[in-house]
Amino acid sequence: MLGQIKSWAAELGFDDCRIAQAKEASHADLFREWVADGKHGEMAWLERTPERRCDPREVLPGCKSIICLALNYYPGQSPFPENHEGGYRIARYAWNEDYHDLIEKRLREFDQKLQTLGGTQRFYVDTGPVLERDFASDSGLGWNGKSTVQIHRQMGAWFFLAELLTTLDLTPDAPFGDHCGKCTACITACPTQAITAPRRMDARRCVSYLTIEHKGPIPEEFRIAMGDRIYGCDDCLDACPWNRFAAESRELTFHARETVFEKRLRDFLELDDDGFRALFAKSPIKRIKRPRFLRNVCVALGNTGTLEDLPALNRASQDADPLIAEHAGWAVKQIKGRLDR
Repeated sequence: MLGQIKSWAAELGFDDCRIAQAKEASHADLFREWVADGKHGEMAWLERTPERRCDPREVLPGCKSIICLALNYYPGQSPFPENHEGGYRIARYAWNEDYHDLIEKRLREFDQKLQTLGGTQRFYVDTGPVLERDFASDSGLGWNGKSTVQIHRQMGAWFFLAELLTTLDLTPDAPFGDHCGKCTACITACPTQAITAPRRMDARRCVSYLTIEHKGPIPEEFRIAMGDRIYGCDDCLDACPWNRFAAESRELTFHARETVFEKRLRDFLELDDDGFRALFAKSPIKRIKRPRFLRNVCVALGNTGTLEDLPALNRASQDADPLIAEHAGWAVKQIKGRLDR
């Protein structure tokens, strides 16, 4: 049965498949402490039903095993067309289409196959109450790095996790163990010191959290450190030496979308709501909507912009949305301050 399941995973395009025993998550107590300390910020869903999040048997009655899956998404080094000046960064997982759509379709097919073996399943791709990295580590699907990102010996840090909780009683795989050693490259690389200690993350400081989950103004103490990042941050992933083994993903839907990356930073400021939705159709960036995205663009321009960017920013400072207007005004002051110096 186990051989058949792993064969199905490969047929569906997953790059690794391993099995963990269903039990309380290894770091359940640390998760509860992290939430109690408020380090999850505005992600209120993490507070709900912690007993379900910490134990998959509370999610799926009769759950005995967790099928842990990995899918490589590494899209290469640069997303920009040839001769493009670049000038901004978007986390690699968001260079094109939303991975949830692609992976969930495959998980539905996997579920149907498992039903033929008599299993009942629930499946997730970071969409449900499962501490997925704990079970991935239990199964030997890499290990949890000091950045809190999962690391795989072949794919490095560039892969998505997904899992099927199942009532099938499957023999678990052995853990691979922790192979970070004395390396602290990810901690050093974090621009906002959000990794407060090995495997300790304060989301409220993280650029990915600030640019995606955080709904209000970017705290001024972090704006300079955001640099040219306009959606997410790959710095701790980029720094990991295990990425030397990473190969580009076979999935073309993860490779860079030229219609996005042919734009300069200030071009994004010309987008109205319809233009934003059209440009980022099927992209994870679409979920944060125009005001938050242009808020991020304004911060990046404040950090990197030039005299040529001021007209677009001055127009944005009059935007009807106060989130955009305030950050555009801040960016204008930053650029003018640099020009004066």
